[in-house]
Amino acid sequence: MRFKSPLSPLWRAAALLLGALLLSACSTSVRRAPVEDRMSPRTAALPPASAASEADIKALPGAENAGKPGYYTVRPGDTMIRIGLETGQNWRDIQRWNNLENPNLIEVGQVLRVQPPNVDAAAVGPRPVTSAKIEPRALDAKPGAAASAPAVPPPAASASPAAAPVAAPPSAPVTRDDDEPSWAWPAAGSVISPYDEARNKGVAIAGKAGDPVLAAADGRVVYAGSGLRGYGNLVIVKHNATYLTAYAHNQALLVKEDQPVKRGQKIAEMGSTDAERVQLHFEIRRLGKPVDPARLLPPR
Repeated sequence: MRFKSPLSPLWRAAALLLGALLLSACSTSVRRAPVEDRMSPRTAALPPASAASEADIKALPGAENAGKPGYYTVRPGDTMIRIGLETGQNWRDIQRWNNLENPNLIEVGQVLRVQPPNVDAAAVGPRPVTSAKIEPRALDAKPGAAASAPAVPPPAASASPAAAPVAAPPSAPVTRDDDEPSWAWPAAGSVISPYDEARNKGVAIAGKAGDPVLAAADGRVVYAGSGLRGYGNLVIVKHNATYLTAYAHNQALLVKEDQPVKRGQKIAEMGSTDAERVQLHFEIRRLGKPVDPARLLPPR
């Protein structure tokens, strides 16, 4: 006779319940707790990126003057020193004309006045550099007299089939402005890199470390320092309302801002700061635009 325990039905029921629970756990996929997407009130209130950019641009100081003559729109990488060089102005004047408390706090897209408030900027513009017109006249003709026929008849044509070479006429002198300074070379070395409108906004003059760098004309120092990338130790001299000159890569600066200088005065010593070799990088800017110094400096 087989003995049955009175607890066996309870154990059986418990086993069945446990099995059911295990099967339910295995068949149910694991779910992560829901993550709430929270946005700050400031972020939620922002308009689309394009609209925000347009609003920021409109809010920048002087934006209403963008594109007008006598105004400059700040570009990436600009500093007040560079803006002064690009516009032919003393950067401190630009700071004063725009009531800037801190000249280091300027924003891309900000529009700055770069002409004096009492100047009609529309009337100020670069005039083309033209060559003087040369009129042929006889060697013995007096000034103002009409040109006459040459006294010596032209030579007979040569029987040789090859024509004689014709010498090129000398370059016509450049017409000077009424306010153009009397220029002099800023260093004694030879030009090792000529002016190139696209790649080189001035000329590079050879020399050795410590050679004198001279003011190219009378003027006043508007910058002396190393705050303009690519120029090293730099001196900028403003000569009048039209012209300024820049002297870069010096090893030592011998003048200070707002100091008057005379043509031929030693203002720096040649060096190689921010350059691969000792040299003087020299620029002449007319209303902020670079011009070829070789066209203005005297021949030598």
